[in-house]
Amino acid sequence: MPWWYAVAERDHDIQNPTSSEKIRLLGERLRLTAESHVLDIACGKGAPAVLLAATFGCRITALERAAEFAADARARVAGAGLDDRIEIVEQDAKDFDLEAKRYDVAMCLGASFIWDDLAGTLSALTPAARRGGHVVVGEPYWRRWPLPGGIDNGGYVPLAETASRFAAAGLRLHTLIDATQDDWDRYETLHWRAIEEWLDENPGDPDAPEFRRRHERHRDDYLGWQRDLLGWAIFGARRP
Repeated sequence: MPWWYAVAERDHDIQNPTSSEKIRLLGERLRLTAESHVLDIACGKGAPAVLLAATFGCRITALERAAEFAADARARVAGAGLDDRIEIVEQDAKDFDLEAKRYDVAMCLGASFIWDDLAGTLSALTPAARRGGHVVVGEPYWRRWPLPGGIDNGGYVPLAETASRFAAAGLRLHTLIDATQDDWDRYETLHWRAIEEWLDENPGDPDAPEFRRRHERHRDDYLGWQRDLLGWAIFGARRP
């Protein structure tokens, strides 16, 4: 089977429910400069890294384990003329040496599953940020609680409890950049279009029925309850 996200996110630049404007806002909130060194875990196709480096001149070490996305990221970096600012490392973050206090910002947008959950992600990233530096995570949260019966919480919690996990990790939360409904709709519907086009282009593919089933289930879940219940935000916290 073609890797699902390589197909579903073929038209995505930013592979999370956020925008270029909000990534630039994040850079402003972090007070990034040409002296800043950012660790970007699960960088995907590299769009946030390129935006931050192009806008603020910061240096970025960007990790991505998926070969398809790492190749796209390298091409994007080269096209932007930022090879001297951004290093793309094709590696699983779990196998990467997170050197203590090396980075001004340790960031993971939308991939806390790497360390199982938010608490595990904060435990992994916090030591890598220097004292006075920042830990940034893009993470889902539930807009309503308790959830209606039959909906799995996926390990996510309401907004206030999500924020409290940063405090529990010894961090001081200072920034929240929330996804709007438009951000979510753009992110989700780009999936729908890409999968529908792939199915049209590959009607005889043996994996087409599974792609159809998965696509329609995700779409129906989004329309049925996720759009109303599930939020996503970029959380920025300072390491004292």
